Amino acid sequence: MPAPAASAPLLLEVEGLTVRYGALTAVDSVGMRLAVGRRHALIGPNGAGKSSLFAALAGAQRTAGGQIVLDGQEITGHDEAQRAKAGLVRTYQHSNLFSGLSVLDNVRVGVERTEGQPLRPWPRRRADRRIVEAAIESIERVGLADRLNAPVSALSHGERRQVEVALVLACHPKVVLFDEPTAGMSAAETHHFAALIESLPDTMAAIIIEHDLDVVFRLAHSISVLAAGKVIASGTPAQVRDDPAVQEAYLGSGRGDEPLFEEVSR
Repeated sequence: MPAPAASAPLLLEVEGLTVRYGALTAVDSVGMRLAVGRRHALIGPNGAGKSSLFAALAGAQRTAGGQIVLDGQEITGHDEAQRAKAGLVRTYQHSNLFSGLSVLDNVRVGVERTEGQPLRPWPRRRADRRIVEAAIESIERVGLADRLNAPVSALSHGERRQVEVALVLACHPKVVLFDEPTAGMSAAETHHFAALIESLPDTMAAIIIEHDLDVVFRLAHSISVLAAGKVIASGTPAQVRDDPAVQEAYLGSGRGDEPLFEEVSR
């Protein structure tokens, strides 16, 4: 998918977002803007504040300051479920699926949770028909049509990540937060999953935390680099790759001459 036009309408605006744990400031007045169809990556060394920032964006972490606006609606005071209903949906670093349920039931139950409906191990024929149809469509979209009734426990790690994307798509999100989506994947699974992210509808936008910098460079239209809770660099992948502050944060002065990114054709 080609990069969206720079004039694409904004979906997410974050200003001055701050997270504190007692005297420790984990996220220090972070801001970002994300337009329709864009993929933005958050990178940084361990302890930079990426996970705290993601939790604050998703509504799972209380903030000490800042504002979050989603598609023109302020959601700063919304909890995680309310943000999901508004269109801000999160995946997790570790698989958050029901291993004893089928692929279809996992996606269906996940959509019910997003819509605030009670959890049920069976569909309520008429009332749930729309949810089941949406779940099947999303599962087919991520390439798991032949695994529809397979238990999640029988899936590979990469397939479980595909199920999570199917769940996200079935919720019709505006912005998706991907938390280290390729962690633990083989090279083949990583390549397949990156292609899946690239194929997401261009009506959506995504923010990605990812340690595999080759994946970051492949997927991201823009990147923000965090260190000690602050954004130390932001721009295109090429701009960030060549930024001295980024080299220092990752490698330390004089500790390496290898580039952080390899050029990848898009």
